[in-house]
Amino acid sequence: MDRMEVTETFAGMSLPGHLHTAESLRFASSFEFRDTDVVIATYPKSGTTWMQEILTLLYSQGNLLPAKTIPNWFRAPWLEHIYFKDTLQETSERRLITTHLPCHVLAPGLKKAKAKVIYIARNPKDVVVSFYHFHKFAKFLPDPGSFNDFLMRFLDGTVQYGSWFDHVKGWLSHQEELELFYITYEDLHQDLGRSVQRLAAWLGCPLPPEVLRAIEQHCSFSSMRENVMVNYTLIPSEIMDHSQGQFMRKGTVGDWRDHFTPMQTMLFHRLYQEEMQGTSLHFPWAMD
Repeated sequence: MDRMEVTETFAGMSLPGHLHTAESLRFASSFEFRDTDVVIATYPKSGTTWMQEILTLLYSQGNLLPAKTIPNWFRAPWLEHIYFKDTLQETSERRLITTHLPCHVLAPGLKKAKAKVIYIARNPKDVVVSFYHFHKFAKFLPDPGSFNDFLMRFLDGTVQYGSWFDHVKGWLSHQEELELFYITYEDLHQDLGRSVQRLAAWLGCPLPPEVLRAIEQHCSFSSMRENVMVNYTLIPSEIMDHSQGQFMRKGTVGDWRDHFTPMQTMLFHRLYQEEMQGTSLHFPWAMD
């Protein structure tokens, strides 16, 4: 497949060349947002697919047809990926847009258009575990090596997509300047219904009880795991080797406990404290 071994460098981070080119990244960085755009911004493996599905159901008022017939990457296309330039430019309808790019790349355009941003964060210890397993079967990502090796690169910010700490701090430090709704993976996991109600109120979308029930049922992990429009089994094995793992792997909170040694946990907590010192950001689950 094209550019499977290529790495692009952009905004101080490495990105998989199979999904990104210099041209696609220039397009993203100069993108003209509209006031009606809703942007899902995340670091990888932080609940992106979950939010794509929630918003699909919210905007369809609980109608399952789009979620069951259209792949999620067409419903909420990736701004910086090679494949979606025409999709984003040609539609005149309200756009759901997905990105993993850091805030400083997109903030100027977002402020100019007053587009809405939904930022999802997740316990970084669970992020690194999920990202590690994703590397094992996504052939456009480098071999992760051992978990300890991958963890050290994650802590250094040298994995593809860069530093989790920089990504989270960058987006949330602009929370007041942007139309930004902040939610965590853990919020969604603890009370999906309440989280969806908050989101619907912020978006100005009335949410009848039957729509909430449809979203809660369809957006459960077990339901999404069986939905081929979401679980990425439509992607050819040359790109994702499905014999080596599943995109929808566990969907749990606290999976890191089965992977981290006490020493790794101590190192992680020490770096977390260093990185977050002097900021007003606080993630209560990051130090559990």
